Amino acid sequence: MSTTAVAPLTTEDAELLVATARRAAEEAGVTVSVTVLDAGGHLLAFRRDDRAVLISGETSTRKAYTALQLNAPTAGLVAAVQPGGLFHTLPTALDRPLLFIAGGVPVHRDGRLIGAIGVGGGAPEQDHGFATAAVQALA
Repeated sequence: MSTTAVAPLTTEDAELLVATARRAAEEAGVTVSVTVLDAGGHLLAFRRDDRAVLISGETSTRKAYTALQLNAPTAGLVAAVQPGGLFHTLPTALDRPLLFIAGGVPVHRDGRLIGAIGVGGGAPEQDHGFATAAVQALA
């Protein structure tokens, strides 16, 4: 049985993701922080504007980490963490806190997870849109 190698997320890919999300945010008049992680959860790229709320850097990182760990956009996970939801106790089971607010999106190549992007600083729907636009630009 042979397996097909999938190209990993590169620093060039990560820089494109950051630049695209930043450009989309600037066009909307929003200042954001952007984090890109590789498939192992290692930081590949990060951008925080001095005009952004200080916590937005941690927020973007946690959004990216959540999207990576669950291999799903964070926008669709909010209901799952409510009391009685599917993932209600999951954050205590992992070694890093997760963040279930829109703005984290996994990055796939050839159908396989290769990383994630997190955007923080705007409204949740805006952050999700900026992250999604960045991933679409990479495709």
